[in-house]
Amino acid sequence: MVAQPKIRRVTVHQYQYELDDVGKDYNGFNMVYLKGGKSQAKGYVFTVETDAGITGEWAGGSAETYAQVGMIAQYLIGKNPLERELIYNDLKRALRKNDRFGIAPVDIALWDIAGKLYNAPIYQLLGGYRKTLPAYASTTHGDENGGLDSPDAYADFAVQCRERGYPAFKIHGWGRGLVQREVATVLKVREKVGPDMDLMIDPACELNTWADVLKVGRACDEARFFWYEDPGKDGGISAFGYKKLRQLIKTPLCLGEHVRTLEPHVDFIVADAVDYVHTDATYDGGITGLMKIAHAVEGFGLDVAIHAPGPAHRHCFAALRNCNYYEMGLVNPKLKSTKPPIYRDYRDELDSVDANGHVPVPQGPGLGVQIDWEWVKKHEVGKVVYE
Repeated sequence: MVAQPKIRRVTVHQYQYELDDVGKDYNGFNMVYLKGGKSQAKGYVFTVETDAGITGEWAGGSAETYAQVGMIAQYLIGKNPLERELIYNDLKRALRKNDRFGIAPVDIALWDIAGKLYNAPIYQLLGGYRKTLPAYASTTHGDENGGLDSPDAYADFAVQCRERGYPAFKIHGWGRGLVQREVATVLKVREKVGPDMDLMIDPACELNTWADVLKVGRACDEARFFWYEDPGKDGGISAFGYKKLRQLIKTPLCLGEHVRTLEPHVDFIVADAVDYVHTDATYDGGITGLMKIAHAVEGFGLDVAIHAPGPAHRHCFAALRNCNYYEMGLVNPKLKSTKPPIYRDYRDELDSVDANGHVPVPQGPGLGVQIDWEWVKKHEVGKVVYE
């Protein structure tokens, strides 16, 4: 029988890095291509140490995430890290007045501990369904700088991704609610890639009115898109508005990225407002929270869509039947990398897929990836320890 470990210390490492040829769009929020641009960014690595000598690690999260971690860190000291369900529910209540982002680092690190303790990859602990995952190429946002700066540029990139093996392609268009250019991109991409590639679009809540959302949706119908994601300025949370949209277009809606944890996702389904239910371990309470949502969605006979790449998401997808594609993003034909080199043995970039457009699931214990601690220490700009 395995001895029951206890948590003795949690640590937040903050690092800073620079991305080449990257800029921001019109309002400073979205990543776009910018030749010669230098973008400064910050990232985090979270660790949970146990008295059994096993440390759980996770790279991810934001400043807001770790502000919440600071609120609940002392609760973790002395807890059994294998009691993930208890800890998840305690933290869900404790952070009920916040967005609950602080649950994710804790939960994912605890799953990493469990995998290391039992010498198994997380996807096997979750049940195990597959070892490789079909991926879709998910673009950076549209720019005015010679990158993804026209419908033809998106269409040419989609063809490039298809030739790399990607079975599907997702457009992140322009800001400012440029409806006609968004519609033109939808139609041009389908025209150039032909009938067989699955296509998606995510306006990222940039379309100003419900009428604009409907116009792009009708273009998606014409181009036979796989899904239409978070289009309107409601922020992707108006169940009534999307129920009305579903009554007028045929393209399936992908929603849920901007509602948090299990119950609101189920409410969206019950409201008849969604087709593909979006979830994210970083946003929805870690691996525990994501899997709760995925299995609830399965109970309604629907599919889940997992937002964004990362080792935790590969493990979750690998343990699910009702999921179609792994999001390889954000990618751009003129950018070599859009992420920090945080791992020694793992990447999520445009060229990370095989000839069939698949990515492998890490097979080592826990998350199965090795953080490059030498790189982290070199770029570290902050560290907080709770014990």
